[in-house]
Amino acid sequence: MATKPGPLTDWPWSFLGSYKYVVLVPLLGHAAHTLYGVTEPRNKDYGLLFPFYLLLSRLVHDQLWITLSRLQNARSKHRIQFKGIDFQQVDRERNWDDQAIMHCMLIYGMVIVIPQARNLPIWSTNGALTMILVHVGPVEFLYYWAHRALHHHFLFSRYHSHHHSSFVTEPITSVVHPFAEHILYLLLFAIPVLVPVLTGVASLGAMGAYITWVDLMNNLGHCNFEFIPTWVFKIFPFLKYLMYTPSFHSLHHSQVHTNFSLFMPIYDFMYRTMDKTTDTLFEVSSIGREEKVDVIHITHPTYLRSIYQLRLGFAYLASQPYKSKWYLWVLWPITVVMMLLLWVLNCTFTVEKNQLSELKMQVWAIPRYTFHPINNLIENAILEAELKGAKVISLGLLNQGEELNKNGERYLQKHEKLKIRVVDGSTLAAAVVLHNIPQGVSQVQIAGQVTKTCYIVALELCKRGSQVIVQRPDEFKKLKSKIPAELNHCVVRASSSNKYKCNVWLVENEIGEREQRRAPKETIFIPFTALPPVEARRDCVYHRTPSMLIPDDLDNVHSCENWLPRRVMSAWRIAGIVHALEEWESHECGDIVLDINKVWISALRRGFRPVTN
Repeated sequence: MATKPGPLTDWPWSFLGSYKYVVLVPLLGHAAHTLYGVTEPRNKDYGLLFPFYLLLSRLVHDQLWITLSRLQNARSKHRIQFKGIDFQQVDRERNWDDQAIMHCMLIYGMVIVIPQARNLPIWSTNGALTMILVHVGPVEFLYYWAHRALHHHFLFSRYHSHHHSSFVTEPITSVVHPFAEHILYLLLFAIPVLVPVLTGVASLGAMGAYITWVDLMNNLGHCNFEFIPTWVFKIFPFLKYLMYTPSFHSLHHSQVHTNFSLFMPIYDFMYRTMDKTTDTLFEVSSIGREEKVDVIHITHPTYLRSIYQLRLGFAYLASQPYKSKWYLWVLWPITVVMMLLLWVLNCTFTVEKNQLSELKMQVWAIPRYTFHPINNLIENAILEAELKGAKVISLGLLNQGEELNKNGERYLQKHEKLKIRVVDGSTLAAAVVLHNIPQGVSQVQIAGQVTKTCYIVALELCKRGSQVIVQRPDEFKKLKSKIPAELNHCVVRASSSNKYKCNVWLVENEIGEREQRRAPKETIFIPFTALPPVEARRDCVYHRTPSMLIPDDLDNVHSCENWLPRRVMSAWRIAGIVHALEEWESHECGDIVLDINKVWISALRRGFRPVTN
């Protein structure tokens, strides 16, 4: 919100929340009824459907810019502002599609009210030229002075400061304004649309092209990475007066009271409001600045629809813990296509960048789902991270496992001279699980496959004198063979006398509903795997997968890690960060287990905190 919100700040349909698109239902109904009532096909005015086609294309266009911007800000050396984005900005910019809804309604109203707006042709060159002249002339000039007026302290504090709350911009920042401010912009941008309509030279194609071009330029100016090459202005010097760049408008958000122009900087030159560092920032951003990377975490998509919840997907969904949404089923054909594209893509891609103190971190995604083979891609990612000079690479989700790669040991065996430290995070994950087990518990039951994390937990429980009950016979033998002989008596096989009496269960994600139903009432289910189990009991307590709250100064965190809440990070990812901060020289993979108390204390000292369930 603005610092002192003024009248008409909220949108009229804000009370509808996610259901705001219902305001378009009466218009769709009217269009369908009107078209159905006309029997002659040549007399049907399909221009009634144009506002809805335009709305859909604008939403897709903006989403593509969001994805492109976030991808480039994560991997490109041409990033302009290096400060991060937070959850508050994502929440503030959630209503970025309100402008498109409003324009859809108003264009439809124009078709109904203005006779010249009916039965428009697909294209008119005269109309297109008229739009260009009107925009270049009065619109750019009027916008410049309207924008300067919005920076007067009275209007700025009540309206425009809402937009400037985003120091680092995303494409959708361009349309995030209070409702009253959008009314002002509507009056300006309606001029190039209405003039051709009223003079009889309008066309649907020119109208759609103009609105799409405005969206394109808005998104370009707020994308936070520079991609306009310097040679363009060297060959055509006059273009610097007619076309702005992302770095030009970025300075407007960082310096605030400079670079007021819309898309044509000529008025900032004329009225001497051009920021003095504009040319320098443009050149520096165009050349690019290489960033070092200290820690790389490897992840991958999980469920098919989770692709939309990646940081590169739907911005607001990514800022919430993963949960299947009903409307994502409508996108099922697109989801399948995206899965196939990921299959074709044969290299990792950078999802996000973070920073903690001087430590630079990146998250890389393996372009495979949980049901795809990934070993070779993980190996290639480790080698690439080595070339980039990273100190630590941590393996998240299903990128490490005994059957897959022996908890990462396979890569060390194949590449003995690796300088980068490979961390599977099992020790810290086990420490988190132990922290979640209530004090004084004498019995703990293991339901599922005994992983490395589970083994570390079981060993520590045995050292405390607690009894570890193992359900599966083969897993009982496996765990018994690993536990030291003097502690073997603490590991017992599940039987009719003890199997379903223990009320603390360590579970994996594949534990089924039938097995959960056999647990006593008020049983505490504590996952020891990266993926959570399906919660089948309301009378029991389910802990989150091993995770911790992150420090307040961990920067550029504005998406949730899979199903975890905001600013909560998986123990496997945190383990790599702590490993780098402590500058430990050993690997943590295969049979290598670190000192569990040392790892836990180090994580707490570095600002990571336990999560209250």
